[in-house]
Amino acid sequence: MDLIATTRQGKVRGRSHEGIAAFLGIPYAAPPFGAHRFRAPAPAEPWAGVRDALEYGPTAPKRPYRPPLDRLIPDPSVPGDDCLNLNVWTPSAGEGRLPVMVWIHGGSLRNGSASLPLYDGGAFARDGVVLVSLNYRLGVEGFGVFPDAPDNRGLLDQIAALTWVRDNIAAFGGDPANVTVCGESAGAISIAALMTSPAAAGLFHRAILQSGPPHTTSRRAGAKTVRAMARRLRIPATAAAFAAVDRELLLDAQAAVVDGSDPVRGGPGFHIVTDGDVVPAVPPLPEADLLLGCNREEYRLWFVPGGTVDRISRLTLRLALLKFRVPQRVARLYRATRPDAVPGEILGEMATDLLLRGPLNRLADSRPARTFVYEFRWRSPVMGLGACHALELGFVFDTLPAAEDLTGPGAPQPLADAMHRAWVDFATTGRPGWSEWNAERPVMVFDHPAAGPVLAPRDEELRAWL
Repeated sequence: MDLIATTRQGKVRGRSHEGIAAFLGIPYAAPPFGAHRFRAPAPAEPWAGVRDALEYGPTAPKRPYRPPLDRLIPDPSVPGDDCLNLNVWTPSAGEGRLPVMVWIHGGSLRNGSASLPLYDGGAFARDGVVLVSLNYRLGVEGFGVFPDAPDNRGLLDQIAALTWVRDNIAAFGGDPANVTVCGESAGAISIAALMTSPAAAGLFHRAILQSGPPHTTSRRAGAKTVRAMARRLRIPATAAAFAAVDRELLLDAQAAVVDGSDPVRGGPGFHIVTDGDVVPAVPPLPEADLLLGCNREEYRLWFVPGGTVDRISRLTLRLALLKFRVPQRVARLYRATRPDAVPGEILGEMATDLLLRGPLNRLADSRPARTFVYEFRWRSPVMGLGACHALELGFVFDTLPAAEDLTGPGAPQPLADAMHRAWVDFATTGRPGWSEWNAERPVMVFDHPAAGPVLAPRDEELRAWL
């Protein structure tokens, strides 16, 4: 059955199935090309009549993940310029005032989209939450640093989408005064920046960070990737010069510069930069209630499928420890607590704690507002991935059939029920179902349905870094 909702730009037609209405591909800003290329997002043009919102809209320009990740993480592309669009799932379009969740996808700020079946919001709508997912500019289009263009354009896109939610979500049954913004990996890093941005003040009230800590860099450091692309293209490192390059050639140059980089091993990439405006140099302490955590073996997504974990020798491990100035006491502790681990696993565990678990724990320690911490430990049998990065997504969204590339068949539905319910409860009440962070440092473990909070897990290893 088709349904009509009225936004400030015009009417949209969605589709209802088994009590869940889905409105897909609604523009929240103008296409970021032509006169709007490398500019801050411009308002979407209004339309006459009723606009169909029955299919996912265009995705931001990007390349697929490189093998072997392309087999594990689907990354569909939908062609078209109107890529600043969003999707809404609701149980009661135009009725009531339901809690709202706004999903910001991950992908290292250069991959991903809101059109993955994994991110279908139907289960959230089924459980009384209006779910919004959005596309934003990626790679050099969204996060390239230029002297003649605003910084953090992808982040500005996200703010424009949140502004659209504030202004329009009541037409879909949502409460603009009860918005939780949530995201994974680069989406979580984006949210950490949004929590401190004056431009996003008042647009959301709670936040969920999955496997992404606060991270920004300087404009000088952020511009390195653009300069490398400019050298390859033999053009000036300006937005005006980049805008004159064919879009596919730009993506080729971007791939040549950043492919092979990942969050654990590093390398050229794209980052949110401290611009002193949207992202302040001295950010205020965020006050929104926060749910945060990561997966027990994040590193395995990047280390295991391509065989990196087995290629790291004892010598390679020692050289890596010297390069990153890891204290000897830290290395000894990780080896002692993992006597059967190969060198690649030791390095991966330390990288996970240094880049993710440690910063997230420190963020929890620093906050005056309510904070809840989780750790996802269920281990996938696929390719030895274990409790790797992104594995929790199908459990959070209750979309396990769409997650089988990572989970394999037969992933435990009761665990998805428990994790999904915690996210729904947090968005609804601000409490996911376990004690907030305190001096005892409780962490909710998601491993099997009977698992529960653990006090101060592996704190000895975190303290060793201090």
